[in-house]
Amino acid sequence: MNRQSISLDNLTVGYNVPVISDISLAVNSGEVTAIIGPNGAGKSTVLKTITRQLKKLSGKVYIGDEDEMTLSEEDLSKKLSMVMTERIHPELMTCFEMVSTGRYPYTGRLGILSDDDIKKVNAAIELVGATDVADLDFMKISDGQRQRVMLARAICQEPEIMILDEPTSFLDVQFKIDILSVIKRLAVEKNIAVLMSIHELEFVPAVADKVIAVEGGEVAYVGTPSEILTGERIEKLYHMPGGSGIIFTTGLLDYANSLKKLIKASP
Repeated sequence: MNRQSISLDNLTVGYNVPVISDISLAVNSGEVTAIIGPNGAGKSTVLKTITRQLKKLSGKVYIGDEDEMTLSEEDLSKKLSMVMTERIHPELMTCFEMVSTGRYPYTGRLGILSDDDIKKVNAAIELVGATDVADLDFMKISDGQRQRVMLARAICQEPEIMILDEPTSFLDVQFKIDILSVIKRLAVEKNIAVLMSIHELEFVPAVADKVIAVEGGEVAYVGTPSEILTGERIEKLYHMPGGSGIIFTTGLLDYANSLKKLIKASP
Protein backbone atom coordinates (compact mmCIF):
# COMPACT_ATOMS: atom_id res chain seq x y z
CA MET A 1 0.00 0.00 0.00
CA ASN A 2 1.35 3.43 -0.94
CA ARG A 3 1.85 5.88 1.89
CA GLN A 4 3.03 9.46 2.16
CA SER A 5 6.83 9.44 2.22
CA ILE A 6 7.37 13.19 1.88
CA SER A 7 4.89 15.83 2.98
CA LEU A 8 5.43 19.53 2.41
CA ASP A 9 3.43 21.80 4.69
CA ASN A 10 3.28 25.46 3.59
CA LEU A 11 6.92 25.22 2.50
CA THR A 12 8.50 28.38 1.11
CA VAL A 13 11.84 28.01 -0.66
CA GLY A 14 14.38 30.42 -2.08
CA TYR A 15 17.69 32.16 -1.63
CA ASN A 16 16.87 34.70 1.10
CA VAL A 17 13.84 35.78 -0.93
CA PRO A 18 11.01 33.40 -1.88
CA VAL A 19 11.21 31.57 -5.20
CA ILE A 20 8.15 29.38 -4.56
CA SER A 21 5.80 30.02 -1.64
CA ASP A 22 3.38 27.96 0.44
CA ILE A 23 3.93 24.52 -1.11
CA SER A 24 1.67 21.88 0.42
CA LEU A 25 1.68 18.45 -1.20
CA ALA A 26 2.65 14.81 -0.66
CA VAL A 27 4.91 12.36 -2.48
CA ASN A 28 3.85 8.74 -2.09
CA SER A 29 5.89 5.59 -1.80
CA GLY A 30 5.81 3.35 -4.84
CA GLU A 31 5.25 6.31 -7.16
CA VAL A 32 7.29 8.61 -9.37
CA THR A 33 6.43 12.29 -9.00
CA ALA A 34 7.80 14.64 -11.65
CA ILE A 35 8.38 18.36 -11.19
CA ILE A 36 8.12 20.33 -14.43
CA GLY A 37 8.28 24.00 -15.29
CA PRO A 38 10.33 26.56 -17.19
CA ASN A 39 13.97 27.28 -16.41
CA GLY A 40 14.32 29.37 -13.27
CA ALA A 41 10.91 28.39 -11.92
CA GLY A 42 12.44 26.82 -8.81
CA LYS A 43 12.41 23.07 -9.49
CA SER A 44 15.95 22.52 -8.23
CA THR A 45 15.39 24.93 -5.35
CA VAL A 46 12.56 22.74 -4.06
CA LEU A 47 14.71 19.62 -4.30
CA LYS A 48 17.70 21.25 -2.60
CA THR A 49 15.46 22.41 0.24
CA ILE A 50 14.01 18.93 0.77
CA THR A 51 17.53 17.46 0.87
CA ARG A 52 18.68 20.18 3.33
CA GLN A 53 21.26 21.56 0.93
CA LEU A 54 19.34 24.81 1.14
CA LYS A 55 17.71 26.26 4.22
CA LYS A 56 13.95 26.55 3.95
CA LEU A 57 12.47 30.01 4.40
CA SER A 58 9.35 28.77 6.19
CA GLY A 59 7.09 25.76 6.53
CA LYS A 60 7.92 22.14 7.22
CA VAL A 61 9.17 19.03 5.44
CA TYR A 62 8.07 15.68 6.85
CA ILE A 63 9.78 12.38 6.09
CA GLY A 64 7.05 9.91 6.90
CA ASP A 65 5.64 11.23 10.16
CA GLU A 66 8.88 12.89 11.28
CA ASP A 67 9.83 16.53 10.93
CA GLU A 68 12.92 16.38 8.72
CA MET A 69 14.77 18.85 10.95
CA THR A 70 14.66 16.39 13.86
CA LEU A 71 16.61 13.77 11.89
CA SER A 72 20.38 13.47 12.13
CA GLU A 73 22.40 13.49 8.91
CA GLU A 74 23.00 9.75 9.29
CA ASP A 75 19.32 8.97 9.83
CA LEU A 76 18.30 11.19 6.92
CA SER A 77 20.90 9.47 4.70
CA LYS A 78 19.33 6.10 5.42
CA LYS A 79 15.92 7.37 4.40
CA LEU A 80 16.74 9.66 1.49
CA SER A 81 19.26 9.61 -1.35
CA MET A 82 19.81 12.19 -4.06
CA VAL A 83 21.36 12.80 -7.45
CA MET A 84 21.74 16.49 -8.16
CA THR A 85 22.91 18.31 -11.29
CA GLU A 86 26.08 19.75 -9.74
CA ARG A 87 29.12 17.94 -11.03
CA ILE A 88 31.56 16.55 -8.52
CA HIS A 89 35.29 16.17 -9.15
CA PRO A 90 36.79 13.42 -6.98
CA GLU A 91 40.48 12.72 -7.44
CA LEU A 92 41.74 9.21 -8.19
CA MET A 93 38.46 7.45 -7.48
CA THR A 94 37.14 4.56 -9.54
CA CYS A 95 33.47 4.31 -10.40
CA PHE A 96 33.14 1.36 -8.02
CA GLU A 97 34.59 3.48 -5.22
CA MET A 98 32.24 6.33 -6.07
CA VAL A 99 29.20 4.06 -5.90
CA SER A 100 30.44 2.52 -2.65
CA THR A 101 30.20 5.91 -0.92
CA GLY A 102 26.46 5.29 -0.97
CA ARG A 103 27.07 2.72 1.75
CA TYR A 104 28.66 5.27 4.13
CA PRO A 105 25.49 5.67 6.24
CA TYR A 106 25.92 1.99 7.11
CA THR A 107 29.72 1.57 7.17
CA GLY A 108 30.64 4.55 9.33
CA ARG A 109 33.41 7.06 8.72
CA LEU A 110 36.06 4.45 8.00
CA GLY A 111 34.03 3.27 5.04
CA ILE A 112 35.02 -0.37 5.41
CA LEU A 113 32.78 -2.44 3.17
CA SER A 114 31.45 -5.81 4.28
CA ASP A 115 30.84 -8.60 1.78
CA ASP A 116 27.17 -7.63 1.85
CA ASP A 117 28.03 -3.99 1.11
CA ILE A 118 30.15 -5.06 -1.87
CA LYS A 119 27.28 -7.17 -3.21
CA LYS A 120 24.93 -4.20 -2.96
CA VAL A 121 27.39 -1.90 -4.71
CA ASN A 122 27.88 -4.38 -7.55
CA ALA A 123 24.12 -4.95 -7.84
CA ALA A 124 23.49 -1.19 -8.14
CA ILE A 125 26.21 -0.85 -10.77
CA GLU A 126 24.72 -3.71 -12.77
CA LEU A 127 21.20 -2.31 -12.45
CA VAL A 128 22.15 0.98 -14.13
CA GLY A 129 24.27 -0.72 -16.80
CA ALA A 130 27.62 0.63 -15.62
CA THR A 131 29.50 -2.64 -15.10
CA ASP A 132 31.86 -1.87 -17.97
CA VAL A 133 33.13 1.31 -16.28
CA ALA A 134 33.25 0.06 -12.67
CA ASP A 135 37.05 -0.06 -12.56
CA LEU A 136 37.63 3.14 -14.53
CA ASP A 137 38.56 6.55 -13.13
CA PHE A 138 35.32 8.44 -12.47
CA MET A 139 36.77 11.59 -14.01
CA LYS A 140 37.72 9.84 -17.26
CA ILE A 141 34.30 8.58 -18.30
CA SER A 142 31.60 10.43 -20.23
CA ASP A 143 28.99 12.68 -18.65
CA GLY A 144 26.30 10.11 -19.40
CA GLN A 145 28.29 7.34 -17.75
CA ARG A 146 28.86 9.54 -14.70
CA GLN A 147 25.11 10.07 -14.45
CA ARG A 148 24.62 6.30 -14.34
CA VAL A 149 27.29 5.94 -11.67
CA MET A 150 25.71 8.63 -9.50
CA LEU A 151 22.32 6.94 -9.81
CA ALA A 152 23.94 3.65 -8.76
CA ARG A 153 25.36 5.39 -5.70
CA ALA A 154 21.88 6.61 -4.76
CA ILE A 155 20.42 3.13 -5.29
CA CYS A 156 22.92 1.28 -3.11
CA GLN A 157 22.10 3.69 -0.30
CA GLU A 158 18.84 1.68 -0.03
CA PRO A 159 16.64 4.73 0.53
CA GLU A 160 12.93 5.02 1.10
CA ILE A 161 13.01 8.21 -0.98
CA MET A 162 15.05 9.22 -4.03
CA ILE A 163 15.44 12.86 -5.04
CA LEU A 164 16.65 13.25 -8.62
CA ASP A 165 17.44 16.57 -10.30
CA GLU A 166 17.21 16.06 -14.06
CA PRO A 167 18.39 12.42 -13.99
CA THR A 168 18.34 12.15 -17.79
CA SER A 169 20.74 15.04 -18.34
CA PHE A 170 23.71 14.28 -20.63
CA LEU A 171 22.14 11.03 -21.86
CA ASP A 172 21.16 10.07 -25.39
CA VAL A 173 17.64 8.80 -26.03
CA GLN A 174 18.30 5.09 -25.45
CA PHE A 175 20.15 5.78 -22.21
CA LYS A 176 17.31 8.07 -21.10
CA ILE A 177 14.87 5.20 -21.64
CA ASP A 178 17.17 2.80 -19.77
CA ILE A 179 17.57 5.11 -16.77
CA LEU A 180 13.88 5.97 -16.56
CA SER A 181 13.07 2.26 -16.74
CA VAL A 182 15.34 1.67 -13.74
CA ILE A 183 13.72 4.56 -11.85
CA LYS A 184 10.22 3.25 -12.55
CA ARG A 185 11.17 -0.27 -11.49
CA LEU A 186 12.72 0.99 -8.25
CA ALA A 187 9.54 2.85 -7.38
CA VAL A 188 7.26 -0.08 -8.13
CA GLU A 189 9.35 -3.06 -7.01
CA LYS A 190 11.02 -1.53 -3.95
CA ASN A 191 8.18 0.82 -3.01
CA ILE A 192 10.48 3.84 -3.16
CA ALA A 193 9.09 7.36 -3.41
CA VAL A 194 10.80 9.10 -6.32
CA LEU A 195 10.67 12.89 -6.71
CA MET A 196 12.46 14.18 -9.78
CA SER A 197 12.71 17.27 -11.91
CA ILE A 198 12.63 16.74 -15.66
CA HIS A 199 12.64 18.93 -18.77
CA GLU A 200 11.70 16.33 -21.39
CA LEU A 201 7.91 16.41 -21.30
CA GLU A 202 7.65 13.50 -23.72
CA PHE A 203 9.01 11.18 -21.02
CA VAL A 204 6.68 12.34 -18.27
CA PRO A 205 3.63 10.20 -19.17
CA ALA A 206 5.91 7.19 -19.51
CA VAL A 207 7.40 7.34 -16.03
CA ALA A 208 5.41 9.65 -13.73
CA ASP A 209 2.36 8.85 -11.64
CA LYS A 210 1.95 12.45 -10.54
CA VAL A 211 3.09 15.78 -11.98
CA ILE A 212 3.82 18.98 -10.07
CA ALA A 213 4.03 22.04 -12.33
CA VAL A 214 5.75 25.13 -10.93
CA GLU A 215 5.78 28.61 -12.42
CA GLY A 216 5.46 32.21 -11.32
CA GLY A 217 6.49 31.60 -7.72
CA GLU A 218 3.89 28.95 -7.00
CA VAL A 219 2.74 25.42 -7.64
CA ALA A 220 0.55 26.01 -10.67
CA TYR A 221 -0.87 22.51 -11.14
CA VAL A 222 -0.79 19.09 -9.48
CA GLY A 223 -2.28 16.01 -11.09
CA THR A 224 -1.73 13.02 -13.31
CA PRO A 225 0.25 13.41 -16.55
CA SER A 226 -2.94 13.31 -18.61
CA GLU A 227 -4.44 16.08 -16.47
CA ILE A 228 -1.38 18.35 -16.60
CA LEU A 229 0.05 17.80 -20.08
CA THR A 230 -2.70 19.50 -22.01
CA GLY A 231 -2.07 22.04 -24.71
CA GLU A 232 -3.72 24.83 -22.74
CA ARG A 233 -1.70 24.19 -19.61
CA ILE A 234 1.58 23.82 -21.48
CA GLU A 235 0.93 27.16 -23.18
CA LYS A 236 0.39 28.86 -19.82
CA LEU A 237 3.20 27.07 -18.03
CA TYR A 238 5.90 27.75 -20.61
CA HIS A 239 4.47 31.00 -22.02
CA MET A 240 4.28 29.38 -25.44
CA PRO A 241 1.46 30.57 -27.70
CA GLY A 242 0.59 27.57 -29.82
CA GLY A 243 1.70 25.10 -27.19
CA SER A 244 -1.34 23.02 -27.99
CA GLY A 245 -0.01 22.70 -31.52
CA ILE A 246 3.29 21.38 -30.20
CA ILE A 247 1.48 18.80 -28.10
CA PHE A 248 -1.11 17.66 -30.58
CA THR A 249 0.10 18.58 -34.07
CA THR A 250 3.61 17.20 -33.70
CA GLY A 251 2.37 14.08 -31.97
CA LEU A 252 4.32 14.59 -28.74
CA LEU A 253 1.82 12.59 -26.71
CA ASP A 254 1.79 9.83 -29.32
CA TYR A 255 5.56 9.68 -28.95
CA ALA A 256 5.13 9.67 -25.18
CA ASN A 257 2.79 6.69 -25.43
CA SER A 258 5.36 4.74 -27.44
CA LEU A 259 8.00 5.59 -24.83
CA LYS A 260 5.69 4.32 -22.12
CA LYS A 261 5.57 0.95 -23.85
CA LEU A 262 9.36 0.89 -24.13
CA ILE A 263 9.90 1.82 -20.50
CA LYS A 264 7.40 -0.77 -19.26
CA ALA A 265 8.94 -3.41 -21.52
CA SER A 266 12.51 -2.79 -20.38
CA PRO A 267 13.84 -5.47 -18.04
